[in-house]
Amino acid sequence: MKAKFRCFIGLGSNLDDPIQQVSSALNELALLDKCELINASSLYASAPVGPQDQPDFINAVAEIETELSPEALLDQLQLLEQKHQRIRERHWGPRTLDLDILLYGHQIIETERLIIPHPYMYERSFVLYPLAEINPNLSMPKGLPLSELLTACPMGSLLKI
Repeated sequence: MKAKFRCFIGLGSNLDDPIQQVSSALNELALLDKCELINASSLYASAPVGPQDQPDFINAVAEIETELSPEALLDQLQLLEQKHQRIRERHWGPRTLDLDILLYGHQIIETERLIIPHPYMYERSFVLYPLAEINPNLSMPKGLPLSELLTACPMGSLLKI
């Protein structure tokens, strides 16, 4: 029997009916091979990070359990993004769907393809608040409690839908 890992996936969209894109992606995460959707946050609206000449984002966080390796999970998430016709035109630009592995168990991973915990998650309200909604007692891989991260990251313009 393969080991199962608890993972958290960040979802975001600001093109082509973002609410539908994120809702659909949550359903598709539940159907991924060797993955089980455990929980999903509410949807949140947030201003874009980076270029401001784009629509606001719809974000959510999903909690899954998987037997997939981190790289295999990344491959599956990128296939889902492609299914949603994701085009990478510019860094932090608009997108139909963005799926990020935020946490993979308590592992710290730094490869050319993958950095876990996600390098910007600790400073992004649209990640931390949905994460706290589904797992308020979560601790990061080095033991830092999510509650401490929240106190250093104001909600700002984040709006629960």
